[in-house]
Amino acid sequence: MMKTPPNILWICPDQQRFDTIGALGNPTIRTPNLDKLVETGVSFTRTFCQCPVCTPSRGSFLSGRYPSTTRLRQNGQQIPEDTLLVTRILADCGYTCGLAGKLHLSPCDGRAEKRIDDGYSTFHWSHGPFPKWEENEYIQWVASRGKPWEQIYPIPPAWANRLGPEGLGADGRYSWAGMPAELHQSYWCADKAIEFIRRNRGRPWLFSVNFFDPHHPFDPPAEYLQKYRPEDMPLPDYREGELERKPRFQAIDHQGAYGGGGLSFAGTTDLEHRRITAAYYAMIENMDANIGRILGYLESSGLRDDTLVVFMSDHGEMLGDHGIYLKGPYLYDALTRVPLIISWPAGFRQALVSPALVELVDLAPTLLQAAGVKVHQGMQGRSLYDLCAGRRDADRHRENVYSEYHNAMSEHRDPLPYLASVRDERYKIIVYAGLEEGELYDLERDPKEQDNLWDDPGCAEVRQLYLQKCLERQMFTADPLPPRVARF
Repeated sequence: MMKTPPNILWICPDQQRFDTIGALGNPTIRTPNLDKLVETGVSFTRTFCQCPVCTPSRGSFLSGRYPSTTRLRQNGQQIPEDTLLVTRILADCGYTCGLAGKLHLSPCDGRAEKRIDDGYSTFHWSHGPFPKWEENEYIQWVASRGKPWEQIYPIPPAWANRLGPEGLGADGRYSWAGMPAELHQSYWCADKAIEFIRRNRGRPWLFSVNFFDPHHPFDPPAEYLQKYRPEDMPLPDYREGELERKPRFQAIDHQGAYGGGGLSFAGTTDLEHRRITAAYYAMIENMDANIGRILGYLESSGLRDDTLVVFMSDHGEMLGDHGIYLKGPYLYDALTRVPLIISWPAGFRQALVSPALVELVDLAPTLLQAAGVKVHQGMQGRSLYDLCAGRRDADRHRENVYSEYHNAMSEHRDPLPYLASVRDERYKIIVYAGLEEGELYDLERDPKEQDNLWDDPGCAEVRQLYLQKCLERQMFTADPLPPRVARF
């Protein structure tokens, strides 16, 4: 192990799209602190999650293994007790590990999350910013400030009897002003991070800051929402009629997300589309301000150069693209492509933007290598360490990226959705088990993924080639454990 392993600040918002950082090309959103992180780190502009749903994605990047390997393939599943997380490995090697916010490796519907031996010795749990769990530390913190959450949060009528993130509104209200900034869950998460860092100076630490934002409902603080005028917001990328040649799940979710019962694109006006985007951007700017508070503390305490900062998201958000909101059984870039910035002033290159194809499973081995810890043989990711350190070409990492969906959400039932995708520089294929339907996109000619070439006779050879690639990637998700120890 190296003499001075870096501290690790691991920032993971929930459901943040890849195209929501000012310095990386979004002209409308304001993210000054993430922009500074771009200046001091390596930004990967083509990073993909291995499942576009919370639990399987989080189990995957925390273990460096694919969802089909971890056996954590669906929301509502319990992570197997024998799953080895990167935080457990680091804790065994001398790191003090802590977390604030969401983990979601176990069922949380009507219960507190059951933990495995995850390596976190400090654990401030808040699955979401709602009073649905007595164990929610954020809700306890709000109450300690003078008033209970229910007396502060402006609950829309449609939510009166179900406090939860369904993404539904009343009378066309799909977005609104929520908790004030100083009482927001993002503020609480940042407070807990600063408190942990202050308490653990002098020894290597890892802290996971798992914001719930910008996950729906779209309810930023009023002071941030007022910064974004709906008329300045772009409309979703949707072409009327494009879903006619897409798999059936998308037509269902066009009428209402989550199998037809959630936020409806079809029932939403252009003005409401713009208001949703304004609220989504405002949520990200509020979160950015709290990231700035943590980074500012690192700077003022002299720890910034020796702290490796990771910023990423577990998956994206459709945000109306392709006529769909939220998430579900589809693998568009809007949902699988996520932001990833890795910044370590003392060890990595700065102000580098890499177009390399990257998977979130690559993070765990990267952190172990940075800490001077041997990469566990059960991990399937490929370390980004040498690329970040300037030891190899920053433009290439993988030939293609792979994502899978094993009936990951409970809302789609007839038929049950099982799908897998391979995406490279030119094409993306999405294969649906048990269905004759599928998707094939020429990303060079159709970067918005609107023209499905699956049934195009002129693309039959391309489809066959990419079916083979998808099969190969599925085969290589097989568990590398136990290792072969003899010839026979």
